[in-house]
Amino acid sequence: MEKKIGFIGCGKMAQAIIGGLVQANLVRSSNILASARTEETIQKVAEKYGIQVGLHNREVAKKADFLLLAVKPDLHAKVIEEMRESVKEGAVIITIAAGITLDFLERSFGKPIKAVRVMPNTPSLVGEGMSVICANDLVSNSELLTVIQLFESFGRVEVMAENLMDAIPAVSGSSPAYVYMFIEALADGAVQQGIAREQAYKLAAQAVLGAAKMVLETGRHPGELKDDVCTPGGATIEAVIALEKYGLRPAVLSAMEACTKKSRELAALKQK
Repeated sequence: MEKKIGFIGCGKMAQAIIGGLVQANLVRSSNILASARTEETIQKVAEKYGIQVGLHNREVAKKADFLLLAVKPDLHAKVIEEMRESVKEGAVIITIAAGITLDFLERSFGKPIKAVRVMPNTPSLVGEGMSVICANDLVSNSELLTVIQLFESFGRVEVMAENLMDAIPAVSGSSPAYVYMFIEALADGAVQQGIAREQAYKLAAQAVLGAAKMVLETGRHPGELKDDVCTPGGATIEAVIALEKYGLRPAVLSAMEACTKKSRELAALKQK
């Protein structure tokens, strides 16, 4: 890919994306540009990835064909105000911040722009991200395909309508936190039975990773896969019954409902 990819901000998520692009050989390092607020970050990123870096957002905006706004939601308005007149003609503007809508981007730039909204998650840092994408009507099919390729370099991608974006944190954005809690609980149970803590975490984490891969790679229903593990009269079905009895499913559904409600409240505040 010969397009230039620019990053305004170079925190952990931006570095995850840059790392994915470089490792996948999707974009040459010389075609990746990034700005950051500190010399320390610039030097670290330049040494690690061999990309072009600097302190000035406008310089990145002038050159990038695909410009990623990788700053916190509350900094978007300030950053856009600073560099909107410098953005390359026809560039695709991508935000990866929660709650920043396509309409907000268009209003902030004060003119028609090609806008894309992406919600990645933290497993992107280890190449197992889940990103959800939506775009406005000015983004062509080929441009959308390029955005998909960029984010597929460090995980999986789904394209959805924007009216579903506030529901994404509950199922993929915030949900790694629930899974970490589940892994921690599994490990605690293992420690209770005499297994060393370090081994307990490895056993629990690998079991979760393997189960997730079974769902993704076999295409079978999770309930069907669960049934495969449950021998009649065996130990697994006893555990499943206990999880149902103590409310695993209602607890997860309640957590997702609370997460979605809060996401919508925060999104509404950011648009004011």
